[in-house]
Amino acid sequence: MTSRHPSDHHRADRPGLGIALGIGATGGVIGGLLGGGSGVFYVPALEKVTSLSRPSLHGTAGAANIAVTGVGAATFALVGGSIDLHAGTGMVIGGTLGALLGVPLILKIPHLVLRWLFVAILLATGLKLILDAAGADPLQGSAVVPAGWIASWGFTLPVSLILGFVIGAWAAGMGLGGGLLAVPALMLLFGTDLPTAEGTSLLMFFPNAIVGTIAHARQGTADLRLGTLLNIGALPGAVVGVLLALALDIKVLSVVFALFALAIAVREMYRMWREVSAAAQPTAARSDYHRQRSSSHG
Repeated sequence: MTSRHPSDHHRADRPGLGIALGIGATGGVIGGLLGGGSGVFYVPALEKVTSLSRPSLHGTAGAANIAVTGVGAATFALVGGSIDLHAGTGMVIGGTLGALLGVPLILKIPHLVLRWLFVAILLATGLKLILDAAGADPLQGSAVVPAGWIASWGFTLPVSLILGFVIGAWAAGMGLGGGLLAVPALMLLFGTDLPTAEGTSLLMFFPNAIVGTIAHARQGTADLRLGTLLNIGALPGAVVGVLLALALDIKVLSVVFALFALAIAVREMYRMWREVSAAAQPTAARSDYHRQRSSSHG
């Protein structure tokens, strides 16, 4: 059954069963392989095959992340992967609170500022992982803080709670990109290796996805029937993605993650450029009109 809001006119052209399951499976593979990031695939994919409103695109994509994160985290834990509960516990709690309480706070920041911050983090992450794969990372894969701090709950607990809250609020408010922020944060602040950071990120976003879906369902900004189909497709996809992440050499996985992060950064910059160009066209047209009027009266 589709959740609707009186002012939200959903169109009836949902994708067919096969397309919905295929999109779900692809997003599951991406999320399992990269520890998140399925939202940056789901939203544009659904935009092409449905005519859902922008809030409903984000709500439906968020609902699809329940299977990606839950099955992905469980697969990491059961099939030889590692999850950093030392940092992950605070991230899970903070991420859930961020989804519940932090969205109004994060949305007070100008949208353009948030998008440029996202791009900057993606570019820095891609560069670091490429340097890491090439053996030229100045940090040598270690964190930016001393190991003694990471071992102390006095550092890890408050930092992971705050970090989880901010990223959780971001993911719930913006509808995408949370995993692409959580993974590099875990690596840089807590010294986790890439596969462990991915598993921990998936664990963090499991309750976040549930809370976000409930919120979207209450306000009618999610197509729950479509979200269910995406989740069904994502179940095997997430398992395949995690198994692939654990099978790949860590340098290869680093390059894959880096290229994905850089591609998303370039896509975001292109979209912002197009939006600025589109906004400038009416202004230019009005200026031309006034110049023509002035010339005709001159």
